[in-house]
Amino acid sequence: MTQLARRLGVPDAVVVGLGAMLGAGVFVVFAPAAASAGAAGLLVALVLAGFVAFCNATSSARLAARYPESGGTYVYGRERLNPYAGFLAGWGFVVGKTASCAAMALTIGAYLWPGRARLVAVGAVLVVTGVNLRGIGRTAAVTRILVALTLGVLATVAVVGLTGGDFGADRLGDLGGTGVRGVLTAAGLLFFAFAGYARIATLGEEVRDPERTIPRAVPLALALVLVIYLVLAVVALGVLGVDRLAGSAAPLAEVVGVAGLPGLAWLVRVGATVAVTGVLLSLLAGVSRTLLAMARRRDLPGALAAVHPRHRVPHRAELTVAAVVIVVVALGDVRGAIGFSACTVLVYYAITNAAALTLGRDPARRLPVRLLAVSGLVGCLVLAVNLPPVSVLAGFCVLALGTAWYALTRHAVSRG
Repeated sequence: MTQLARRLGVPDAVVVGLGAMLGAGVFVVFAPAAASAGAAGLLVALVLAGFVAFCNATSSARLAARYPESGGTYVYGRERLNPYAGFLAGWGFVVGKTASCAAMALTIGAYLWPGRARLVAVGAVLVVTGVNLRGIGRTAAVTRILVALTLGVLATVAVVGLTGGDFGADRLGDLGGTGVRGVLTAAGLLFFAFAGYARIATLGEEVRDPERTIPRAVPLALALVLVIYLVLAVVALGVLGVDRLAGSAAPLAEVVGVAGLPGLAWLVRVGATVAVTGVLLSLLAGVSRTLLAMARRRDLPGALAAVHPRHRVPHRAELTVAAVVIVVVALGDVRGAIGFSACTVLVYYAITNAAALTLGRDPARRLPVRLLAVSGLVGCLVLAVNLPPVSVLAGFCVLALGTAWYALTRHAVSRG
């Protein structure tokens, strides 16, 4: 048995998308983005990142409905462009999201037990992998619980911040003198917080009625997250101010402290742990499905294409991803991983939009889908090159290494 089971409807698919997005943006990215863009610049950057994500989501949904199988843009690039484009997308996704998994695991460790963060991170990876190995239905069920708890904590932070008496609307207008480049850098970093919506597409082989479910679930999940991020960004800036937000390691916990309820800081820390666990759960599932798709086409070792006969999950791919993430956890840095991941994933979505352009017009949709695909393609490339220079250099070096691997394997095949 090599096919995965179709068990996810629209609500489950939306939950998987929310689980992949909620957490990273709220608990990790706001601080460096604020440092790059200033207060008003942060809000502009958030809207810009959300718009680029919406363009990408529209293209992803159209492609996923046409090709409802695991692998996401790896499959779309191969089918609509050429095998190399697909490989580059898959390689960028796997490498970038592996770094994201390590960053999320380390964040869990930092919140739960700062003195033993790496040890806790390894334990988190093992537990989450165990859940995923039980089947995608179990993954969606656990993610649903994590999302509900996370939303409750974030709502508490928003209410406390707005009603605690320390909110100042005048703090939202500080541009910080960073200019257009600072806003673009912040938008590239904030894009990291939106990228989880594609988890719905990478799980396309496990979605019921994909032509209907995916186009509905992707934009719905994205819209919900954008509203949540905007509300929390306004609250954090209004309570802390841009300078304090930029320097904070746990800004939402600091919000409730400044608002006069420091006793709630523990709740926010627990909420952060829950949210990031949901992100890690969904990330590991998505990366393993892309490995599965690449192994099926022999771009990676064929042994990774195995599907468990009982739980119908790509168990070898899941275990391989977990092992690599544990290695990265031993060496990783959270903020550096975010920039690196954002760079490679933006290239991934640039290929998504290029593939979507080959689909032509869509009479069934009122949206200008071709214009959105062009906007997404240009937006991804602009945000990628405006990330911090170290992230850009590391990201493109890894993509170059993947290209070299692809050329060598194709040369070996042609000679054999």
